[in-house]
Parts: sequence; C-alpha cells; structure tokens
Amino acid sequence: MDARKTAEAHLEAWQAGDAAAVAACAGTYADPDCPGPLAGEALAAHAAATLARFRNLSFEVDRVTGDGDAAAVSWRLSADHREAYLGMPAAGGTVTVSGLDLVTAGPDGVHVQRVFDRLALAEALGYTARFVPAADATREFGVSARAATGRTERPGALVLTWLEIRDDAESAEVDLLSVEIVKSLRASRGFLGVTTFDVGGRKFTLSAFDRPESLRAVHARPHQRAMRRFFKGGLCTRVHTSVWYPATVRDYARCPGCAQVVAAGSACGCGWTPDDASTL
Repeated sequence: MDARKTAEAHLEAWQAGDAAAVAACAGTYADPDCPGPLAGEALAAHAAATLARFRNLSFEVDRVTGDGDAAAVSWRLSADHREAYLGMPAAGGTVTVSGLDLVTAGPDGVHVQRVFDRLALAEALGYTARFVPAADATREFGVSARAATGRTERPGALVLTWLEIRDDAESAEVDLLSVEIVKSLRASRGFLGVTTFDVGGRKFTLSAFDRPESLRAVHARPHQRAMRRFFKGGLCTRVHTSVWYPATVRDYARCPGCAQVVAAGSACGCGWTPDDASTL
C-alpha cells in the first residue's frame, strides 16, 4: 500500500466532508483532540464531530515527502467555525491553522498521526490561552471574567447563581446566554457589576446591585430565555440561584501616592479617598 497516495486520499476525504471515507482511509487515526488512536466507527464519529464544528474545510498542501511505507504531508487548513470547540463558542468566522499528517503503512494497515497546534487554533478563534493546575485532593481550579460598570457605590444586594454543565458544548451555550444576560443588565440603572468564574463542572455568576429593588432587572428577556432552556430545553443538570444582602461592608484601599491604607469614606494625608478608584 502506497503511504503517499493514502495520505492524499485521506486529505481529500476530510475536504469532501465525508466522515465514512475518512474512517475507510485509515486503520487507525489520532490527533490532538483524540483520547488515543481511533478506528472504525469511533473514527467516523470523531470525524463527523470535527466536520460539524469546522465546516467547508479547505486544505492547502505545502509539501508531500516520502513514499512506500511512510509519507508526511504538511498543510494549511481553512474552515468555518460553526460549533463549540474546547468550550469556545462558535465564532462564525473562518479559522486558519497549519499542521502535519504522518502516514505509515504496514502489514497491520495504515496509521495516520495528525499534528496541529491547538493553542494557535484557539488564538485564531480570538481566544488567549490560560493554564490552570489540575484538581488535587482539596481544590479545583478554573477561569474567571469581570464586567464592571464604573460605579463605585457599595452593593445593596448580591445575586449568586451556579449551573452544573455536562460538556464543552453545553459550556459554550451557557457562555453565550450569559453574555446576553450581562448586556441586558448593563442597561439597568441599578446594576453595579458582575463576576463569572468556572470551576470544575460548575459555572458561577456573582452580580452586584445598588439596592434590593433593582433585582427586578435580573428578570429581563435574556434571563427568561436562559431559564426556559433549563426548565424546558434540557440545558444543564442543576441550577442554583440565591439573593444575598450585606450584613457588614468594609472597604479599604491603598493610596497610590503615599501608600497609606484608607477606609471608604475617609481620606489619607494627601487627600486621596477610596472613592477615587473603582471597587466593582
């Protein structure tokens, strides 16, 4: 079996969007998104999932080397990002990434090892990579985001929610819904800011409002749409929501000029007050 011809046929199957043909071209296949070498139905399923995420694949072959038992193909791929990938919501635009297929042929069949840089792919989708430690016996780790409004008054009410998610695709859908909710809240006069953080299989949101009466802003249409997705659309496995009122609030800040620690409502020796800086 000619490895070079097989490598070319394998790329053609991907470009044609034919998951069955991809599986038929290789005895085993592996890439950075695989848990290990795949074959048969498992490979066809992996190819189908990849082709759903990245559609209209177009490979530009840079170089083909080797022949007979082994061949290497370096390529440049362009595709439309249409479904969530590694927790990143569908960008809708075209992404480009370079990679390499190493094809070996032997008595036990054809093996394809695909190599590409997932960090470069994430950056092409508009994301900056961040690394977190693996969970240990006592802690899980995650990522966070903050959307501030510039208002500095003390919160009169906090809303805490968290959702348990099943997988990356569900995580991406929740992220998109969260963006719409935050956009609607920013239009509310009583909204002060929000922090979101993902830890393990949970997504948390902590929103601050100037007073309890402003909480009605939470029930805007984007939030109602998200709740319908949970109660009637099967989104997530569990949701928690709660409202918290501050019993005590203490704000301190260090003056950027004299380095004195100053309590909110007071001023340091040079006249600076914590109110001069955003606290949310």
